[in-house]
Amino acid sequence: MSTKQLYRKIHRLCSFQSIFILTNKAAPPFPVPVQNYHRQTHTNSDEFAANASEENCALKVQTLLKIEANKSVSDIFQSLNQCNFTLSEDFILDVLKRHRSDWKPAFTFFKWVLAGGYSPKTGSFNEILDILGRMRRFDELNQVLDEMSKRGNLVNERTYGIVINRYAAAHKVEDAIEFFYKRKDLGLELDLIAFQTLLVCLCRFKHVEAAEFLFHNKKNEFKHDIKMRNIILNGWCVLGSLREAKRFWNDIVTSRCKPDKFTYGIFINSLCKSGKISTAVKLFQTMWEKGCKPDVAICNCIIDGLCFKKRIPEALDIFREMNERDCLPDAATYNSLIKHLCKIRRMDKVYELLDEMETKGEGCLPNARTYGYLLNSAKTPEEAIGILERMNKNGCKMLGDTYNLLLRLFMSWDNQERVKSTWDEMERSGLGPDQRSYTIMIHGLFEGGRLEDALCYFNEMISKNMVPEPRTNLLVDAMNIKLKEKRKELEKKEMTKKGRRNENTR
Repeated sequence: MSTKQLYRKIHRLCSFQSIFILTNKAAPPFPVPVQNYHRQTHTNSDEFAANASEENCALKVQTLLKIEANKSVSDIFQSLNQCNFTLSEDFILDVLKRHRSDWKPAFTFFKWVLAGGYSPKTGSFNEILDILGRMRRFDELNQVLDEMSKRGNLVNERTYGIVINRYAAAHKVEDAIEFFYKRKDLGLELDLIAFQTLLVCLCRFKHVEAAEFLFHNKKNEFKHDIKMRNIILNGWCVLGSLREAKRFWNDIVTSRCKPDKFTYGIFINSLCKSGKISTAVKLFQTMWEKGCKPDVAICNCIIDGLCFKKRIPEALDIFREMNERDCLPDAATYNSLIKHLCKIRRMDKVYELLDEMETKGEGCLPNARTYGYLLNSAKTPEEAIGILERMNKNGCKMLGDTYNLLLRLFMSWDNQERVKSTWDEMERSGLGPDQRSYTIMIHGLFEGGRLEDALCYFNEMISKNMVPEPRTNLLVDAMNIKLKEKRKELEKKEMTKKGRRNENTR
């Protein structure tokens, strides 16, 4: 669809007639409950339910869904029914969160919950919507939305935000705009905040031109305040179009809406990312001169930009001046410095800053990103394990990215015991494995010459409907060729051995 056609579509969607049509569109039916599964009783499972915590129950469901992944829905329902779990919101959310990267078992479990007559609250519905939207299963997402509408008073602003965000992420601009106008049918108002949410989501996923068109198109309905302009400016900056960002910046400067602290911050960030650090520093100094005090986020942006340009002494000067100007550094400030100091192996300064973060406590405590930079600079398994112990001691929770980083490190060190334990822990936590995890394993095993194991991970990845990267597909093709050649060579050797045995027999 061309830009012109998209604009015509948006204009049509803005009309009252379109609102009426959209809000009366029938959604596809949700599967009809088969029977009241999880209200039946079974002696063996009663004993389990009485003694196990909700977390253990959720782990059991996760294991069951994994084992029975290839069975029919009715068979899986029956197996879940035999466990006789006591359903609660926390339990349902725990199970769903363990399957954030695998929509099929999550959706099957949720259908089983509904089939038994239990009425989940909005939080559970929102979680399954987010999972389905992330995996771009919009037919199933619409079924869940329709079920929420039937049950009444379940759709809230969080629901709206999730759906709009997932449509925008999937580049379904028309569907995102349609859903904005469908708010009335869902019992929500077509207000300024909802419109801003739509613009934010469109801009976040690079549909800035469509967002700016909507921004101008709705100027008579929604007042053009500086917040709305900041959203569009940020959109152009995220897109990486400095020319368009400068154009819109000039529009703001010449308009009645004067730039605020956030406007400066957005534009300074864009200049830093575009490598215009000297211009960014001048604008940063202008803020002080005009009495518009930069906040810690703007200072962090300048510090990170200077570090990236290897102007670390200047960055450290601004870091020291922040305290003097009553702008206290936060964890992100320290992280920017630690990140770049790790790259140049200034580990003495890194650990000095890390100690300072731990001493300052709240607001400055090291987070997963901090430890990620430290892990990335680790040279041995022992060093990585020491960092993990320090991370655990400070109560810092692991992220999916942290697990993937550990997988990559331990694979590069050929520490298979740690690879397995990391993979198992990641599965138990519900933070993976995701497409990146499988990619790391496949490529790492290939480099280690373990082609059969690499292909097993590839097949498991495909079975979960994860799309491999082009380089992974090329690698798998190469592995299949190598294995074929290896098998031929083994067959040839076996034939030679057989021939020799026959000669000896004669």
